[in-house]
Order: sequence, then C-alpha cells, then structure tokens
Amino acid sequence: MFLSKGIKFSSFFCVLGLLVACNQNVDTTNKEADKQASIQITDFANRTVEFAEVPKTIAALGSGDVDLMNAFGIKVAGKPTKVADNLVDSSLKDVPEIGTTHEINYEQVALIHPEVVLANVAFNQDDVTAIEGVGSKVVLTEANSIEDIKRQINLYGQMLQEESEAAEITEALTRKLEEIKNQVVKENKRVLLVYGAPGTYMAALPNSLSGDILTHAGGINIASDYPALEKFPQYAQINTERVVEANPDAVLLITHGNPGEIKKSFLKEMEQNSAWNSITAVKEGKVEVLPSELFGANPGTKVTEAVFYLVELLNSME
Repeated sequence: MFLSKGIKFSSFFCVLGLLVACNQNVDTTNKEADKQASIQITDFANRTVEFAEVPKTIAALGSGDVDLMNAFGIKVAGKPTKVADNLVDSSLKDVPEIGTTHEINYEQVALIHPEVVLANVAFNQDDVTAIEGVGSKVVLTEANSIEDIKRQINLYGQMLQEESEAAEITEALTRKLEEIKNQVVKENKRVLLVYGAPGTYMAALPNSLSGDILTHAGGINIASDYPALEKFPQYAQINTERVVEANPDAVLLITHGNPGEIKKSFLKEMEQNSAWNSITAVKEGKVEVLPSELFGANPGTKVTEAVFYLVELLNSME
C-alpha cells in the first residue's frame, strides 16, 4: 500500500519536475523570441519599424545609403540606378539596380526581395505601402545636414545592432571635420549656391545639405534670408536684384547633368540679364560647377570630402 503510494508520489513529483522544466524552457524560448522581436527603430518619418532579427539583405535608393552600408561592411542587395562611382566599391558593379527615390523599379525590388529598403522621407512616404506589398520593410531617412547624416548612421547602427560601430563611424566623421576646420580661412567668402538644371535654377538655403556644407567650409550663404519654397523648403527662388545687391564672391552650381553644359547654359542665361554682369563673381570668372557625386546628393561619410573640396575652392579664390 505504502509502496504504491510512494510510487504515485514519486511519479507525481517527476511529472511536476518535467512541467517546471518545460515551463522554464518555454520561458527561455519566449525570452529569446522577445529578444529577436525587440529590434525596433524609429525612422525620420517617426515610423516604428520592427525586425524579428538583424536584416541581412538591404537595398538602397540613394548613393549616401550605399556608402553608409559600406561603412558598416555591408554590401547592398540592390542599388540606385544612378550612383556615383566614387561612392561605391567595385564589388557592387553587378548589384541589381532598383531605381531612384524619384522612380522605384517595383518589379526589381520584388525580384530581389530585400528584407529592408532604405528610402527618402520627402520622396518615398507614398511608396511605403507598395514596397511593403512585395514583402520588404521600409526605413525612411533624409540628409539635409551633416547632423542628419550622423543621425542616419546611428539609426542604421540600431537596425543592424551595431551601435558601437555606428559610434566609431560618427566619431571618425566628426574628427575629420575638426581637422578640416583648421584649414578654413577666416576671410569668409560670400557665395550663391545654385541648384538645378537649365530653366529651373534655385538657390540652396543653409538648411539644405549643400548649404550646411558651405557653413562648415566657412563660407557665407547670401541666400540665407530668402523665403523658402513651399514644396522644397531647403531652396528658394533666385531673385536677381537681391543677388546683385549682395554681390557674391562666387557662384557655385550644383547639378546632376554635364558640368560643362550646365555652366555654359547658366552663363548664357545670365548674359540675357545684364545685371548679372555687374556681379564680382561673374566679372572675375568665379562661377564653378561642384562635383555632383559630392554635392548633387547625400554623399554619406564622404561628406567630409565635400567640405574639404569647398574649403580648398574658396581658399583658392583670392
């Protein structure tokens, strides 16, 4: 009788032990699942994007994002249709193109099926649903300043669970900018930054990336108080009278087109308005086209090269 009860109690405690062990295993499994599902980031559009694990396949619609992924040691699975040669490693030559922030190739995105697509706040918010429809997450950012690029680095560090690496990349960028600052001539040059193409020229304001680069290079943006355009608040209409009154030391053009043709076209437009000929920059031939790979779009970590380029250019304009 007692033996039978002993066996029953023994069996009971064995079962209880198994249940406790199972519960512990379930708890451990749940904790692991929670840990995996805990990668949450808030992108520049204030959207919460969740990942079950660190994304392994990443596609980018902008050159700057390709460069930033390179900085983290990641080869993108999809690249922009137009990407500057100096911003990508030669190993990316055969990487499929997925379009641009202005025109996405959804068919190619679906074919590649990346876990995440890096896109732009201003141009791609309306594309999120379509991209998610092919099974990819979307992270929206933008770069209207060097600080924005640092924010991008930190955000991608969170997404990749590489916060320490992100800190190192950011520190290296900051250190380089400090080194460049020592080469800035205090004799500030007054500059008109012109962005666009024939017939659609705009003045880049200080709150644009090129405007911020100019500030870091020690230049003065003569359009700093121009009223911003409603749809493009980083730019303003060019007011010839105000430009003549400000009399800039240099006029710097930013474009995606052929530099020689753009400069020729811009000079031709200025010739049609005699007022431009009274500007110091025009009289002294200080109208230059900036490299599109550094100024035409977000250059990523190579923004330091853009600042250095501008410092040398302004210093050469004696």
